[in-house]
Amino acid sequence: MNDAEALKKLQETELDILLVIAAFCEERGIEWFMDSGTALGAMRHGGFIPWDDDIDIGMMRGDYERFIELAQDGLPAGYSLQTFDNNETFAGLFAKVYKEGTAFHTKETIEAGCDQGIFVDVFPYDVLAADAGQRARQLKTARTWQSASYLYHAKTITVPHKGFMGAVERFGCRIAHYLVRVFTNRQAIERRFDASRVFEGPASDEVMLLSWPTMKPCRVQDMVPPSTASFCGHDLPIAAKPELYLENMYGDWRTIPDPENRRTHLPEFLDFGDGSVWHAGGAA
Repeated sequence: MNDAEALKKLQETELDILLVIAAFCEERGIEWFMDSGTALGAMRHGGFIPWDDDIDIGMMRGDYERFIELAQDGLPAGYSLQTFDNNETFAGLFAKVYKEGTAFHTKETIEAGCDQGIFVDVFPYDVLAADAGQRARQLKTARTWQSASYLYHAKTITVPHKGFMGAVERFGCRIAHYLVRVFTNRQAIERRFDASRVFEGPASDEVMLLSWPTMKPCRVQDMVPPSTASFCGHDLPIAAKPELYLENMYGDWRTIPDPENRRTHLPEFLDFGDGSVWHAGGAA
């Protein structure tokens, strides 16, 4: 299996998971929407961005909490909910739905001992404070403790630069990993991250993913109630005003990037659960 074949099969498996989630949520009245690159793919390509290798969905906090409660033991056989609370090797302060019997191993998950399956990410959107100072504290707290969680679980972290600067960043992450391990624990990380949702005074009309606090805030009315868009031939929920959402996220989202700026982030190892596997750097 070459890289292109692995990417296609990975996308097919992720679409299968997405449709299971969609049916589960529809039966229980849980509101959700395609998020990030998945929303971009739906609006620009009618499905996956051709070189993209994951699916992201979002929910407002109330729907997310209901989903977590009901999906914990309620997903169909062969699929499982994974969260920081039910998986001690899980570093993300959001949820994933795995397809059981599959594997999606990165350098980070291998080091953390996380037996990660092929997945769909499920992100909660949280309300931001109206006060600028309170909002800044929310974002700083969220960024600090989500980063601390990744560093707690693995010293091998994807860094933004290559070359010498990347080497310095990777070395810094290794040092930070050991410091985080000495001075905190998983329970404290989760508690401090959750404090980012608490603020004094009135709420704004804006929400964002506190587990990804580098994104721009979105207005609630631009996100829900969801509209629909076609994704791989399926009409699925997307932000209420998807063009505004994508402009907010990506700017000129309609322009397809040049080939040198198209990035596929295939992992180190894939097992599709049907006897076919793929390794980085060589087929198997």
